[in-house]
Amino acid sequence: MGFLLLVIPLISVLLFFLVKKRLFLHVISLTASGLMMMIALPLTGDVIAKGTVEYAHYGGFFYLDSLSIIVLDIVLLIGFFAAIYSVQYLEVDVRRGKLDFGKVRLYYILMQLFLFTMILALTVKNMGIMWIAIEATTLASVFLVGFHNDRYALEAAWKYVIICSVGIAVAMLGIIFLHLSSIGVLESRELLQWTALMENAGRLNDSTARLAFIFILVGFGTKAGLAPMHTWLPDAHSQAPAPISALLSGVLLNSAMYGIIRMAAVVNKSLGSSIYTGRLLMAMGMLSIVIAAVFILTQKDYKRLLAYSSIEHMGIIAVAIGFFTPLSLFGGLLHMINHSLTKSMLFLCSGSLLQKFETKQIPRIKGVLKMLPFSGTAFLFGLFAIAGMPPFSVFASELGILMSVFNEGSYIIGAVLAILFVIVFAGIATAMFRIFYGSNENKDLEPGEENIPGTLIIMTLLVIIGITGLWMPDPIIELIHQAQSIISGV
Repeated sequence: MGFLLLVIPLISVLLFFLVKKRLFLHVISLTASGLMMMIALPLTGDVIAKGTVEYAHYGGFFYLDSLSIIVLDIVLLIGFFAAIYSVQYLEVDVRRGKLDFGKVRLYYILMQLFLFTMILALTVKNMGIMWIAIEATTLASVFLVGFHNDRYALEAAWKYVIICSVGIAVAMLGIIFLHLSSIGVLESRELLQWTALMENAGRLNDSTARLAFIFILVGFGTKAGLAPMHTWLPDAHSQAPAPISALLSGVLLNSAMYGIIRMAAVVNKSLGSSIYTGRLLMAMGMLSIVIAAVFILTQKDYKRLLAYSSIEHMGIIAVAIGFFTPLSLFGGLLHMINHSLTKSMLFLCSGSLLQKFETKQIPRIKGVLKMLPFSGTAFLFGLFAIAGMPPFSVFASELGILMSVFNEGSYIIGAVLAILFVIVFAGIATAMFRIFYGSNENKDLEPGEENIPGTLIIMTLLVIIGITGLWMPDPIIELIHQAQSIISGV
């Protein structure tokens, strides 16, 4: 059944070309996303029970373990929510004359191809194929970034494709060096297979493996939005349609970080120490948090502010993985989940704001709680959540990461992290909270939600991040513990 995850998006793309009514486009998208979610549930159970899921009759092509299923479940869950939100989101733009049937069909085709590429990256153990899939995510999503086809969207799309293509080319050099490090160690059928690399990590060429990690960190770090290669991210995330922004920030960044984590695990086991990879990850992570904190203070566009927040949280995850202790790894993996759910909710809220007020400029918006009573309230709580306030889930994972830093005696890094968290909260509060009160200047606007199904999805996500800040289901805890062991190589 797991192999169907790769087949369903491709079948849906073919069906999109055949149908002639907009209603059928929505139905196909919802059906495909729902089926993939249904398949993910038993797959997750199999991984928890068995540790890995691998299909020998596909030549070992399809492979899942606890680390990949965590990210895959995030992809499929956010993809499903984005598909539901997209129905009315697109219909509103159709009614306003911004979209026609052809554009709606193109949107769904690109969205399913985007999901396919991310699923492929997470369901193979060959790191060469994973590299191809992560490169393909750029090709599938660049047209979604430029979907509105105006000057700003096209500029963002060009910046996205150029910077990420350079980054992925750098990552290809890393894959080549990884292959060179294993020459004479692995059999031809095992080349670039992650499981074989981990089993034989002690026999890899250390110097070549070090080079491989540098190139992969820079290459995949570009796609993950780590500084200083982050410059594409604020433009791309702010110009894409809201459901696609949710996928870019909540899903795509994790998929690139997943590749970095896989490579770090191999190199750490090869060198017998995490000091080399840890210092590089912590340096880029801290730089990302600092840059994000500075730019959040000056933002006037709420989607760009959310994009810089994504850079901050990718930096937090990089720092957590860099410390490479059981507590920090647990906190980092938990933070991947918490950030994805919270940021996806915020970007979906931003779509409701944009369709109601028809602007992304913070100073031009007032009275959000009155005009959008449900999604506006979720947006307010979501901003508290993403800034790390209790009782939401991001607070729990950030606290765990801070505790892991202090437990290692890194008091300066811990103190700097805490100060940066306060700065980010101050920046978000200063920039955003004024939009929720006051009277809106446009008297023609009437209070009410434009997207009822989308609002239900937003409220569902708000409930999830509220509950998981206080209690995390045991299966998720078990998956994270298993993923810790995979990354640690024990």
